[in-house]
Amino acid sequence: MSDEDVVKDSNGTILNDGDNVTVIKDLKVKGSSLTIKRGTLVKGIRLTGNPDEVDCRVEKMKGLVLRTEFLKKV
Repeated sequence: MSDEDVVKDSNGTILNDGDNVTVIKDLKVKGSSLTIKRGTLVKGIRLTGNPDEVDCRVEKMKGLVLRTEFLKKV
């Protein structure tokens, strides 16, 4: 894994598959009336090919992609 492929959260901590993270800002989900509130725990993230995004499941919503700049590792 090169330095460009390393996935980091908003604080610069390295993220891995299966990590738990919290959301640091209220986020509106496009195409839905759902808002992910600040402090929401996201369990078991999956890394994508993009180091700025992770795939996850939040509040029964599958296939959600979140930007790492809004996440903090627990």
